[in-house]
Amino acid sequence: MLKPILLVEDDKRDLELTLLALERSQLANEVVVTRDGEQALNYLRRQGEYAGRSEGNPSLLLLDLKLPKINGLEVLEQVRASEQLRSIPVVMLTSSHEESDVLKSYQLGVNAYVVKPVDFKQFVEAISDLGMFWALLNEPPPGSQRVRRQG
Repeated sequence: MLKPILLVEDDKRDLELTLLALERSQLANEVVVTRDGEQALNYLRRQGEYAGRSEGNPSLLLLDLKLPKINGLEVLEQVRASEQLRSIPVVMLTSSHEESDVLKSYQLGVNAYVVKPVDFKQFVEAISDLGMFWALLNEPPPGSQRVRRQG
């Protein structure tokens, strides 16, 4: 069984486009969607409504920058501060071109910063490439191995 991809996105249109792009990339990973930073952290920490979810971290965290409750930078900071979560690859997927947002994201330990393309075809290609790399090609650190399909 493959580890899920956690998508944190509050904008309905961007969420639909990202899910469609991931579907078109034909990744077999389940995509778990949370709509704000607080819900994402609850999922990652297995708290609240996610207390009963299966153990283990997602293979990838696709994180929007501008989120309600707890913004993407704060989520990233808390993920990187946690012994259990810090090895999760985090891709900031945002519409912000602000140099300060890019700089702060990298200072906090983001693995990649991707500005959402306006063109749908470009967006699908970008999401597909991200998913393929982080969910299939990237070799995670020892001890956080993704679960591979048996067969």
